Order: sequence, then C-alpha cells, then structure tokens
Amino acid sequence: MTHEIVSKVQERQVTDYLMLYRLPLDILLEVKDHMTSQIMDMQQDKDLTFEQAFHETKKIWENDLKMTNYSFFDKEQVPVIVKEIARTKYNTILKRASFLVLISFAVNMLSIYLSANQEIYTALFRLQNSLFILVPLAIWIFDSDMRKYLKGDYKYQGKLFYTMYQRNLGLLIISVNTMFQIVLRQGTYPFQYFRAGHEASLFPVILTLVIPPILQIMVLFALISFFEHKKALPEVQRFLETSEE
Repeated sequence: MTHEIVSKVQERQVTDYLMLYRLPLDILLEVKDHMTSQIMDMQQDKDLTFEQAFHETKKIWENDLKMTNYSFFDKEQVPVIVKEIARTKYNTILKRASFLVLISFAVNMLSIYLSANQEIYTALFRLQNSLFILVPLAIWIFDSDMRKYLKGDYKYQGKLFYTMYQRNLGLLIISVNTMFQIVLRQGTYPFQYFRAGHEASLFPVILTLVIPPILQIMVLFALISFFEHKKALPEVQRFLETSEE
C-alpha cells in the first residue's frame, strides 16, 4: 500500500494535538515538522495508516511532552521539550549579553582612570548607562509594528505565546526602569577609591561596580530576546495566516 503526503486536514490534527500542550508557536511549528516527517516515514516504512502512524509518533514524543515546572521560581507547567530548548537558547543569549557587558565594564574602568576629575567621570558614567535606556526606547519607538506581538494578552486564541522569547520581554521594562536609578547616581565611590585614594569601605565600591553590569546584562538579555523574537515571527505569521484560511 502507498500513501500520499500528509493532507492539510491531517496536518491540522497534528497542530491541534500540539496546541493542547501550549507550546510557543515557534517551537510548535518545529515539533510539528518533525512529527509530520516521522508520520510520513512510518506510513512508508511500516505501511501504516495516518491514524496508526500518528498514534505511534505520539508515543515517541511522550516523554518530551510531559509537563514540568518551568523553573524553580516559576511554577507554570510547560512541556519538557520547551524547558530544554529554552534553557539552551537562553544560555546562548546570556553568554552574548555577558560578553558585551564585559566590554562595557572595561570601558567603565578605563573611564575611571582617564577622567581628570569626579565631574567628568560622573558624566561618562551617566552617558554609558543611559545608552542601556535610550537604545531600547529607540527600538520601541521605531519598531512600533512589533508591539502587538510583545504583549502577553496577544496570544494565539488566548493560549500560546508567539515565540519562546516572548516570555523574556517583560524583563526589558523592569531592567530599563531600574537603569533610570543608576543613571541618577554619580559613581562617586569607585572614582574616589581608585583615583582619589580615599579610604572607604569596599562594600559601596563593589556595589557601584557590580550592580550596573547586572542590570546591563538584564537589558541586553531582553533586547537580544526581542530580536530573536522578531526573527522567528515571519514563520509564525505565515502559520497564523494559513490557519485562518
């Protein structure tokens, strides 16, 4: 017996099945492609009907689709495969953000030693940290078409995120708002400690050197997530348009 490729009706069955697990749409489309390919292979190799092959494929994916807590702090239940893919992708983003912030930290330390006085360093300190506010704001203003794909309320049929990166975008608002507090500071402690030779407790010096980079990592992590979210959207949009036909 020979079998044709999976029909649109059958493909929709696969999609509806995966929607039960509330996969973000970018992951859903990736998993659907794998499942569809496996179904077709089983139909061809084992001479099965679509229903039989689909049933066997569900068994293969059973462990990947088991529900688990998203994280220690977030008790929302997500499929294991979402947690694993997100962890891998987020770790890559975190490394990229950390590398960029390491450069920013080096620039800050260089500014301490190149500034002739506290006033110049304060201006450089505020300018540097202001960039982590101005760049996200500029993107928000000039990329207005993306806004409807950022809000949590704009989920497909009220169930799904557009992409797995959408979960991180709220972090951008929190981190940028907190960066405002950093910009209001003068960076006095590091300059006085390293340049003026004033004896002071190391604690405020360390805080002033460490807190801005932590917030910068948060901003960049969310910003990179935004661009990954944007990059993944065209395929998701095509799926949404097709599903409405």
